[in-house]
Amino acid sequence: MNAVLETVETKPTADQIRWAREQNPKMRDRDLADHIGISEAELVASLVGHGTHRVAPDFDVLFPGLKQLGEVMALTRNESAVHEKIGPFDKFINGKRAALMLGEQIDTRMFPSNWVHGFAVERSDGKDVRRSLQFFDAHGDAVQKIHARPSTDLEAWDRLVTALLLENQSPGLLPEVRQAEPFCRKQPSEDVVSVLRDRWQAMTDPHQFHGILRDLDLDRLSAFELVGEAWAWPLDRGSVPALLRLAASEAIPIMCFVGNRGCIQIHSGRINMVIDKGPWINVMDPTFHLHLRTDHIHEIWAVRKPADIGHVTSVEAFDREGRQVIQFFGVRGEGNAERSDWRGLAENLPRSDRSLTLGAAE
Repeated sequence: MNAVLETVETKPTADQIRWAREQNPKMRDRDLADHIGISEAELVASLVGHGTHRVAPDFDVLFPGLKQLGEVMALTRNESAVHEKIGPFDKFINGKRAALMLGEQIDTRMFPSNWVHGFAVERSDGKDVRRSLQFFDAHGDAVQKIHARPSTDLEAWDRLVTALLLENQSPGLLPEVRQAEPFCRKQPSEDVVSVLRDRWQAMTDPHQFHGILRDLDLDRLSAFELVGEAWAWPLDRGSVPALLRLAASEAIPIMCFVGNRGCIQIHSGRINMVIDKGPWINVMDPTFHLHLRTDHIHEIWAVRKPADIGHVTSVEAFDREGRQVIQFFGVRGEGNAERSDWRGLAENLPRSDRSLTLGAAE
């Protein structure tokens, strides 16, 4: 590893990246890529021809093919949270701007323009071979990975990989990976507060919130700060671990959202096994695994949004730059009111001292 870092002033070659991979067999690709100073996609691309093949992120082929595989593990992550769901891919609904996977276990919202690079990866693990399909955005960050499980239909897997294979099977990325723009909070205009509050109260569906942000050129966190404590208030930074433990101990079904530029993955249902390990808090249930870096969480907000019946309550966590890390709702069937046990849990989480300051300011 040091030889790579000390002798290469620009990005390492594919040969040098493979050497670093061989020297660090237990290191995760994401961590190794960060250590070398490249994107994860560039690391995986260096392995093309060495157990890895380029594949097209063609939704019309990919998702019908995934439905034939049976049980797999779908992994979606961002810098601070990893969300893993085990089960089959089921009902796929395609769209140019957004696509949906509506399964009882694997439930996602996908944004096709950010699925740019794809790879089918096979790696030996003792006597076993670990298979995965890995997809990355234009900046080389993973949008979703699909891992084969012991019960996965491997003949269907091979057929899908063959159907997705690209002609170009050379190592290295073409086109070049582009550096992502740093996340920046938007500065709200002075007259936005009254418009925001009026439009917020007029919502009849929480999904209308995205249009409000777009129309008012607001980021999510700024909207929470401006709308007033009747609709949003900051919570103590220990609220997310408390939420997970309470949901588990009181058997309250929750929805847990983790997303990135290309994919949002959702768990709906009860959680059971919540485990602390260093800065991570983990859910380790049979079909749902969550790994969350609590030390990355800088702000947490409880939020009310008007719905078709009453309102719905979310708990949303953000990192130091203001990027959303994770989001929670109570499970709610269409046309039903929000569950009282979830609402009680969310509304009784400890508030931060900042909420007192905001209340006084209003």
